[in-house]
Amino acid sequence: MIEVKNISKEFEKNNGTGKTTKFYADKDISFKINDGEILGLLGPNGAGKTTLLRIIAGIMKPTSGEVFIDNKSYEKDEIEVKKSIAFLSGNTKLYKDISCIELLKMCADYYNIDKNIVNDRIKKVIKRFDMEQFKHQRIGNLSTGQVQRVGVARCVLHNPHNYILDEATSGLDIISSQVILDFIKEERNNGKCIIYSTHYMEEAENICDKVILINKGKIIAAGTPKEIEKETKTTNIRDAFFKLIGGSKNELE
Repeated sequence: MIEVKNISKEFEKNNGTGKTTKFYADKDISFKINDGEILGLLGPNGAGKTTLLRIIAGIMKPTSGEVFIDNKSYEKDEIEVKKSIAFLSGNTKLYKDISCIELLKMCADYYNIDKNIVNDRIKKVIKRFDMEQFKHQRIGNLSTGQVQRVGVARCVLHNPHNYILDEATSGLDIISSQVILDFIKEERNNGKCIIYSTHYMEEAENICDKVILINKGKIIAAGTPKEIEKETKTTNIRDAFFKLIGGSKNELE
């Protein structure tokens, strides 16, 4: 279970005249997602999604508000909370000069996985993400889709209960995307708690139990896809988003 309570994050920026102004990347964000659910976090670039996910993952501190993961907070139980999560960012870079196997073994040491089970765990992850053919190749020689599969694999090696996934399928081919999406759905069915941020609204509509539409740092709609479509009198989440912001139907960036 992940609960976000009144999260706000304030930054300063230079306005070009030597002076700084303050702005909120996220403002008073609250929601709750239960075990066995996928929550889609949807919105354009600059909406505040990545900042919010970094706060939920404990990488960034909020200006105000609290995050609870399985009823624990980073302030009181930081190590235990971080052991229970997998955080995947679209900007994460992997070591190019080592193989997939070497990276997974390194991550296993980092997560302090029992040495009696680590080899079996690595074998299962390699099989699940269809990495057998390139497991010994240098990461720098892999395709974008293969690298992303390795990135997801190293995040889930310690069998986390909570997933925070930022643009997990961005720019991937249809096969790599489907491998990752199938895994996400399986983990939902295994009772895991999953936050899934994406630009692909149709993709989110197909796999998410609930969605939150965010724009300019604020939640503009929340509920099941059908509930939001009914409320906005639209037939899909993309049209619902543009109706809510009153903008044109240009493709999201």
